[in-house]
Amino acid sequence: MNSPTDPDPTKKSSLSLPDAQKWLWPMVLALPILISGCSQGDRSEKPDPQPTQEIAGKTTTRNEPDANAEQASPEPPALPAPRAPETEAEKQLDQTIRQLGESLEGDVGIAVRDLASGWTAHFGGDDYRPQQSVSKLWVAITVLDQVDRGKLDLSEEVTLERDDLTVFYQPVRTLILRNDGYTTTLGDLLERAIVRSDNTANDFLLRRAGGPEAVRRTLARLGLGGIRFGPGEQELQSEIAGLEWKPEYSIGPAFINARAEVPLEERRTAFKDYLTEPMDGAKPVGIVHALGKLEKGQLLSSSSTRHLLKLMTRSATGERRLSGGVPANWSIAHKTGTGQILEGTQAGYNDIGLISAPDGQSYAVAVLIGQTSRPRAERRQLMQATVEAVVAYYGSTND
Repeated sequence: MNSPTDPDPTKKSSLSLPDAQKWLWPMVLALPILISGCSQGDRSEKPDPQPTQEIAGKTTTRNEPDANAEQASPEPPALPAPRAPETEAEKQLDQTIRQLGESLEGDVGIAVRDLASGWTAHFGGDDYRPQQSVSKLWVAITVLDQVDRGKLDLSEEVTLERDDLTVFYQPVRTLILRNDGYTTTLGDLLERAIVRSDNTANDFLLRRAGGPEAVRRTLARLGLGGIRFGPGEQELQSEIAGLEWKPEYSIGPAFINARAEVPLEERRTAFKDYLTEPMDGAKPVGIVHALGKLEKGQLLSSSSTRHLLKLMTRSATGERRLSGGVPANWSIAHKTGTGQILEGTQAGYNDIGLISAPDGQSYAVAVLIGQTSRPRAERRQLMQATVEAVVAYYGSTND
């Protein structure tokens, strides 16, 4: 899958705003004009690791039972209802987020959570949208949760073989095929999955942790509502394309070639069904709620939390998405997700993460573009402007 959530409304204040807000407004109001002038051929960002015409995945497919798996947990609790913005800074950010969400043609969901106050601004934040590789984060949390409970050990050696390959972006494939198998550790695979968004590394971890059901149980037990987890990379991407998974699809262009043979109407139907009810969908408000709990150490042990956040700060994908708007003295720990394209429309172009100011104040941000045909440069500019709005909000609350 590369390239596998939280809430609020809006109003504009007539009162004078701090300087940090004033300089943002001309940029926000001019955004539609700036966006319309962006070129689809913007080459200033390294290409996403996922195929341009293809996908960006998510998790795994083979559900091998785990002897240590827990019994199914109840559904996650409902997300807390967001409160309306109260301060002038909150009202300003709320309105800015709404304007940004409305500025891009397509299906956009944005959520920003102030981790100090617990307040969340959002636009379309209560609707499910495809996650694609964003969902690798939930696999990582499931794996580290089992590490914390003594069920897994990141130093454990494992061997990946030809049958472990999946689809799309999977750099580890070269090592597997070149050496007729690749022996490494679970810790190395976790790093590959989060830092490089390697689908095969992620899928192996998913199976080792007990499969999709294990992830769903973990999400429920940790109280992470508004987040779905799909059937696994192979099945998910095949279904989006109107195919049924076959092992031979994992090598070379086999999947792309098979997809090209699917009658166009069947592909359109499968694609539309996925966009309407994404099996791997998440609500932006649910994602920022989960990110907030992660940052506060409410999901994992302190050592596992530090390890995961460190990996997320090293993410090598989407360098000009959210991270493109982060000031030099700030930091970001994030995870991207990028989906398949059909007739110029992409199903899922995402980035989610934790953005921290120099003094340690942190904000959870999720931008999920469920579907759009607008150029990538416009999508990236939307994400960067969201971060700039958060930085302006920080400035206005710390004058």
